[in-house]
Amino acid sequence: MKVISTNIAQPTTFTWQGETVTTGIYKKPTEVSIYLEKENVRGDEVSDRCVHGGEFKACYLFSANHYPFWQKLYPNLNWTHGMLGENLTVEDLDEKQLFVGDIYKLGKAIVQITIPREPCFKFAHKFGDHTILQKFIDHGYSGSYVRILQNGEVKTGDIFLRLKRAKNSISIFQFFKLLFADDKDQSHLKLLLDNDSIPQRLKKRLNFFLQ
Repeated sequence: MKVISTNIAQPTTFTWQGETVTTGIYKKPTEVSIYLEKENVRGDEVSDRCVHGGEFKACYLFSANHYPFWQKLYPNLNWTHGMLGENLTVEDLDEKQLFVGDIYKLGKAIVQITIPREPCFKFAHKFGDHTILQKFIDHGYSGSYVRILQNGEVKTGDIFLRLKRAKNSISIFQFFKLLFADDKDQSHLKLLLDNDSIPQRLKKRLNFFLQ
């Protein structure tokens, strides 16, 4: 896996159901490196810290390999890297090979795979299509958030070097499917509830489905 674009956003506002909303989803490629900090990417807009940023969502990765799928669905949009709201556009990122708790060296930072991205109304607004939320879920490739174990600079061309494979875990692809499945895999739920790489708030939500 290789970083092919580093992306950050300035605050953007729009009107949603009569209220003004600020978002950091409109990310644009930078021409310089970015710096990963414990709870965010330095200089990147994080508008709603209840659902973005923080220890387990400090930086968002999305695969460049999935861009053709979305470009085909929305050919009239002005496509650049960062279009899916990611801080790092990554070549050959495969959610089926990323396991919750995996640890990687990336540039001068050390990061840990945490949770998949769940699409929200801001994503739908950006693409001008409320049906994109279900399309994103159905496609199944969510990208991944990471926790920053060691702050550091990341630049285009940096390679992911896996330092540790998580034990007794599931992939980000499986995690994403689990979140939206009507019949949730009980063994996957138990593995996640025992995993310290996801936030307690999400564990409480998952625990509700444990039988």
